[in-house]
Amino acid sequence: MNNPVHRRRFLQAAGALAAGWAAPSEATTAVLGGAEGAGQARLLAGCCARSYDQYMKSGQMTLEDFIYKGVELRLDGIDMTLYYVRSADPAYLASLRRLALRSGMPFSGTACGVMITQVDKTKRAQALDETKKWVDVTDQLGASHLRVFPGEIPPDATTTQGIGWAVEFLKPACDYAAKRGITLGLEDHPQFTVRAGTILEIVHRVDSPYVGINLDITHFIPTSTEDRYAQIEACIPYATQTHIRYRFDSGEVIDLDRVWRMFVKAGYKGYMSAEYEEEPEDPATGVPKLVAEVKRLCRKYSPA
Repeated sequence: MNNPVHRRRFLQAAGALAAGWAAPSEATTAVLGGAEGAGQARLLAGCCARSYDQYMKSGQMTLEDFIYKGVELRLDGIDMTLYYVRSADPAYLASLRRLALRSGMPFSGTACGVMITQVDKTKRAQALDETKKWVDVTDQLGASHLRVFPGEIPPDATTTQGIGWAVEFLKPACDYAAKRGITLGLEDHPQFTVRAGTILEIVHRVDSPYVGINLDITHFIPTSTEDRYAQIEACIPYATQTHIRYRFDSGEVIDLDRVWRMFVKAGYKGYMSAEYEEEPEDPATGVPKLVAEVKRLCRKYSPA
């Protein structure tokens, strides 16, 4: 990254991960105490439309309804998962934007399902065109952040190759997004970015102020030297959006208090968005409970 502070913090984070994390180390403190991480954290309570997936897919709920739900839940902002837009028609998008304004409900960002890591150049070009489309939709909605997925790499490919393909995709994608003031958030999804070192390397090599990590705290895979919390902590300085659930993918309950303390320590300023998935309780009652916990923690650790 051109900014020497960014580069130094990346190298410190990557070095700490390579060395292993039994507990937060001096390198961790250095990463999180950098110039941009300094200052009081500002943690905002949000929710992803994905939380109501079964209602969205069945037609029982629309994005308009979700905007009203955000008001009902007294959220700071909502993440407009783009799986549920009726179309990319400018008039329709303008109506959503106006409804959000009149409802006093900001869009924390949007999310698309594009898989950026494509081996085949033709498919990579198609995925880039699709990403540009969703960047334009995000811009028309008045949001400033778009989540993208890493995608899978072939069984016979290496992580190094996957990183290269991701970087090759993200560089022109970020150039396009930058013209509209849109930041692309690469999610640590259960694909090949389930270790912090991998996603940190991608973000570093893309070397753009318009790329960051859409940090889903549930997905990292622990190793003998890197637990999940250490990997979350290493990524926080690069987080541009955060997704919150109750459990890691393994089923282990997440210590959300511990997670919030890490974000405060890093001076994170942004959304902590509830993403209610794979829980037995119906979203109609389950989402408000998760949102209530997110709001409680935001008030506790970021009262301003």
